[in-house]
Amino acid sequence: MIAVAITGASGPILGIRLVEELLNSGQTVYAVVSDAAWSVIGHELSYKKTGPSPLASLLKNRGKTAGLKLLKEFDSHDLFSPLASGSTPFEALVVAPCSMKTLSAAANGYADSLITRACDVALKEKRKLILVPRETPLSSIHLGNMLKLSRAGAVILPPVMGFYSRPETIGEMVDFVTGKVLNLLGIKHSLFTGWDEQVSRGAPRPDKRKAA
Repeated sequence: MIAVAITGASGPILGIRLVEELLNSGQTVYAVVSDAAWSVIGHELSYKKTGPSPLASLLKNRGKTAGLKLLKEFDSHDLFSPLASGSTPFEALVVAPCSMKTLSAAANGYADSLITRACDVALKEKRKLILVPRETPLSSIHLGNMLKLSRAGAVILPPVMGFYSRPETIGEMVDFVTGKVLNLLGIKHSLFTGWDEQVSRGAPRPDKRKAA
């Protein structure tokens, strides 16, 4: 079981796409979407939160996954959720996108919501914690918090584009980042062609003299 949290940074589509692909791969997903994230979703995706299972409704509306029975979503204020306890055996937690507020709280053990409590649980239980920070430029405070989390065992995965995949749409760029997260989780995907495959297919190699 994989947990996915979506916070109020720009780019909630990163977490949404990840949930879709995890469900498509047959994974059970525990998902948490913060109140701020829903506001950003409304602005960036023109989707209004609705119903008792708003994320499931959004995914159904997008039509990119048929695995909604594997999805369990929890309110970000629900500290009685299974994700708030280390006795719940989730394999990994991915926060995508991760706001700087959530990053700071996770770095300093400030568990004031289900998302930050789940980060705390992942760190203390030595589970995989992957944070996708969506901010630019980064201040020394941001970088210090990332270093602190990295030293505590978290993986920091900024949504940085690899242009060797030759993306032509925003969707392809989102899929590249989603694929990088899936790689870390050990889940096979076909969201982009890796560099090794491109080389084997005869992709042109750079001139080392020019590259130097």
